[in-house]
Amino acid sequence: MNQATTKTNYPALYTLITVFFFWGFIAAGNSIFIPFCKSYFSLDQFQSQLVDFAFYTAYYLGALFLFAFGALNGKDLVSKWGYKRSIVYGLLFSALGAGAMILAVQANVYAGMLVGLFIVALGFSLQQTAANPFAILLGDPKTGTSRVNLGGGINSFGTTIGPLIVAFALFGSAASVSDDQIKNLGLDKVILLYVGVGILFLVAAALFFFSKKVPDGISNEPMEKANKALTTLVIMTGLLAICFAPVFSSYKSEEALKIDALQIELSNLKAQISTDDTVVDYEAQIANKNAEIQTLKHPLEKERMYWLSGALLVIIGGLLFANKSAQKKSDGWGAMQYPQLVLGMLAIFTYVGVEVAVGSNLGELLSLKEFGGLQSSEIAPYISMYWGSLMIGRWAGAIAVFNLSGIKKTIALIVIPLIAFAVILIVNIIADKDMSPLYYYIFCVFIQIIAFFICKDKPARTLTVFGLMGIIAMVIGLTTEGMVAIYAFLAGGLACSIMWPAIFSLSVIGLGKYTAQGSAFLVMMILGGGIIPPLQGKLSDIIGIHNSYIIPVLCFGYLTLFAVLVKGILKKQGINVDEIEAEGSH
Repeated sequence: MNQATTKTNYPALYTLITVFFFWGFIAAGNSIFIPFCKSYFSLDQFQSQLVDFAFYTAYYLGALFLFAFGALNGKDLVSKWGYKRSIVYGLLFSALGAGAMILAVQANVYAGMLVGLFIVALGFSLQQTAANPFAILLGDPKTGTSRVNLGGGINSFGTTIGPLIVAFALFGSAASVSDDQIKNLGLDKVILLYVGVGILFLVAAALFFFSKKVPDGISNEPMEKANKALTTLVIMTGLLAICFAPVFSSYKSEEALKIDALQIELSNLKAQISTDDTVVDYEAQIANKNAEIQTLKHPLEKERMYWLSGALLVIIGGLLFANKSAQKKSDGWGAMQYPQLVLGMLAIFTYVGVEVAVGSNLGELLSLKEFGGLQSSEIAPYISMYWGSLMIGRWAGAIAVFNLSGIKKTIALIVIPLIAFAVILIVNIIADKDMSPLYYYIFCVFIQIIAFFICKDKPARTLTVFGLMGIIAMVIGLTTEGMVAIYAFLAGGLACSIMWPAIFSLSVIGLGKYTAQGSAFLVMMILGGGIIPPLQGKLSDIIGIHNSYIIPVLCFGYLTLFAVLVKGILKKQGINVDEIEAEGSH
């Protein structure tokens, strides 16, 4: 690998962090796009969550392809291309996805939009594989974590303004657009948005490609073999396809078509009632139609839920099987022979899943009367605050890299989160959003600040405290209504904010020569963002969106359990978890 100088390559670093911004901007913007698509295309909650399924499954498949190529050829593809070319290729791929998105929007085809997002995220997968180690390469390795955290801070800023820009592209400057009016909206601004995004991808690719100050970052190090791990992952992928196929096909089944026909009849009946005062027994007719729909729908939804639960079991069972087999004979399993890595893969899967699920289902929750009865065009400030909550925590988490101590560190831990909170308010106010309902959310930020003082930069303790914080917040949200519950669910973002580096550090410690491979496995588990949100979406179709937030409770429960389990595992390996520094960025 090219020898890195101790002096930070700032021009290259500033170019690099633009891709961190893209990841956050598009991912958080999906939280606005989901409820819009639900109304625009008349989807159920599960179908609307396919936005996340397409986006995060692409991360998994992209990372799996890169791993498979390296395992079969004995050479890591990203290392062969170099970090610079890999990011350029990733940006070009994302630009291709933006082009596909434009064509799909013009054709008004939801499935085409999902394909476009899938291609965009495939490019992101390649970019993310290269960007974190590339940031470390661009200067003194000792300060590598600070550069990665800078990227994370820019990523979080993207998640804060992404929902606002996407909301403007979808709804324009209108203060409120009813969900019925959404069906009549033109999508010209969405096309312009993705034209702009595509151009930005191409400009960033050109900056990387033509910049002489950006090193190639080529490595000739051999890739550690893990053929059994590859085989297991490929089988798991096949089983996931088997689990999702019946769910997708069920929407074209005879029962589903009958339900669609009945819902059209019901809509026509309601429209007839509103214009004809002479209609009699309309309440009985509506009740009969609803009863008929539920008779068909209930068994169909249960069957779909069984298949989706099967997909979750494939992930859990597959990884636990891999680790158990590796304990008996480690040959061919690579990094999966380490229990901290396998449990960490499940933790990353759960963490990304819960982070995305809470935000992506928030729009549907806010549409309920007891949560304000907001239209899709009115939820942007709440979505921005949720994703901004991750920025608050990440900015506070980055304080550690500046080696502050004593009173300076204390002041920073108090002031930085409050500055981040102010930035979220200011950005939304500039966008002409009413933020007055969210002013008191500052009390949740103060709770997070207290949590930071308790954690003392120790990953295991951090994950335990913030996991418990997530459980408490979700339980409060489940058992209350109105602004108290909204604040509680938004606080899920505060709980998630610093989990990635804590999980990452606890998972790769002690892996030795398998560290790079373990990191690649962890990136694959971003797949959780494609499995858990649709699972919650389908559960909400059965028991209601509010009650479906039991899923995040279970997710935070596992993350807390992981913190306890991994501490014991590492202790047996002679590793003191209190000496580990959190690193990595998402």
